[in-house]
Amino acid sequence: MEDSYSRKRNNFYAKLPSFWDRLYGMEYALYDAHSMKRSKAGEIREATKAAYAIYKKFNALLRSVPDETFLDLGFPIYAIPFLRLKALPYDTVIGRFDFVKTNEGLKVIEFNSDTPTFIREVFDINGHVCDEFNLENPNEKEDEYLGRAIRNSVFHCAKSVGVHGHPYVVFTAHEHDSEDRETMKYLMNVAKIKGATFIPLKDIQIDANSGVYDPFGNRIDIVYRHTYPLEALLQDMTDDRYPIGLEFMKLVEQHKVGMLNPPSAFLMQSKAVMAAIWGIYEQRHSFFNAAEHEIIGRYFLPTYLDEEPFIESGEKYVAKPAFGREGDTVEVKQQGRVLFSQKEKTYDHYVKVYQKYVELPLSTIQTEKGPLDAHLLIGSFIINEKPSAFGIRAGAKITDNLSYFLPCGVKGET
Repeated sequence: MEDSYSRKRNNFYAKLPSFWDRLYGMEYALYDAHSMKRSKAGEIREATKAAYAIYKKFNALLRSVPDETFLDLGFPIYAIPFLRLKALPYDTVIGRFDFVKTNEGLKVIEFNSDTPTFIREVFDINGHVCDEFNLENPNEKEDEYLGRAIRNSVFHCAKSVGVHGHPYVVFTAHEHDSEDRETMKYLMNVAKIKGATFIPLKDIQIDANSGVYDPFGNRIDIVYRHTYPLEALLQDMTDDRYPIGLEFMKLVEQHKVGMLNPPSAFLMQSKAVMAAIWGIYEQRHSFFNAAEHEIIGRYFLPTYLDEEPFIESGEKYVAKPAFGREGDTVEVKQQGRVLFSQKEKTYDHYVKVYQKYVELPLSTIQTEKGPLDAHLLIGSFIINEKPSAFGIRAGAKITDNLSYFLPCGVKGET
C-alpha cells in the first residue's frame, strides 16, 4: 500500500512532464525541501564568482603552456590540438562548481566546466517544489537568464564560423539516455532559438571536407553537445572504425562548425587544474595577486598530483581521476591505505589527483524509504561568467549517480 509520502510525491512529480524524477528505477527527486537563509544563498554565489575568476585567469595561462604540461595535467594526447581554441568571449557557457560546507566555510570540491548536468533540477524543478512548500525560490528568474546566455553564446559562436544571419543550431545527445536527452530539450526550450531542433547524436552526419549535416542533408552551423564529454567525443568511432569525433573536432578547428560548450570549457575540466592552482598558491607565486591568493586560501582545498604530502601529514585525502564523473573511480585514503572506494573504476586510466578530504555535512531527508541521514553537496552554476542557480544533492560520503536531488528554498531574511 502506498504511504502518504509516496502518494504526495508521485502526484506532485506527475505534473512535471518529461522530468526524470526517478533514475535507474529508484527515487531521485525528493518530495522535500532544505531551507536556508538568504545570506547563505548569497555566500554560495559569492564563492562561485570568486572561484571562477581564479579558473578564468589560470585558463589564460594554460593556453600558453607547452604540450608536455597538458599531458602532466592529464589531458589526453589526442585533445591537445584543440585545447588552445577560443571562440567565445567567455570560457564556458554553462559550468557547475561543487562546494562542500565546512567549518571554515565553502570549499570547492571540483569544477565541471564542460558538461555539467543537474540543470533542469535547479533552474526549473526547484521553483515548483518551493511553491509546494511555501519557500522562496533562490533561483527565481535564473531560467530566463540561462536562456539569454545561451542565445548570446550562439550569437558569438555563429560569428566565429562566419554566420551572420540566423544560424542553424542543433541540440544533441544520446537518445537512449533520458536525462541527457531531456536536459538538451530543456536547454533548447529555454533558449528559444529560431529554427533550433533536437537531433540524436547517431543521426548527425559528418563530411570531413565540408561540415556537419542533419539527416536531411541540411548543413548545421552550431552543434550544442552539452551532455557529451569532449574526452569521450574525441574517441568516438563509427562501427567501421572511422574516427568521427576527431574529424568533427577538426571541423570545429577549421571554423566549419561551431560547438557549445566551447573547447575552452574543456581546458578547465581536468581536476589536475586544481592541483596546479594550489601549487601556485603554496609558492605564493606572483601570477596571482594578494587578493587572488586570499580567495584560493579561502575556497580551495590542498590538491596535488601525488599523495606524498598527505602521507607525510597523515591526513585523510581523496584520490580521484583528472576526468571522471558521478564519484566513479574515487577513493578515500589515509597513509596510502584505501578507507573507502567506489566499486566503479571506469576512469582508472586517467591521471589521478589527491585532494584533502573534507566530510560532507549531514542532514535528515525524507524519502520513500523513510527519514534518512544523507551527506549534502552544493552544485552552483556559473553561466556566461555570472553566478546563477544552485541546488543540493544528498547521498553517500562520495556523491554518486545514486544521490538524491534535494530541492532548497529560502526562509528567513538573513
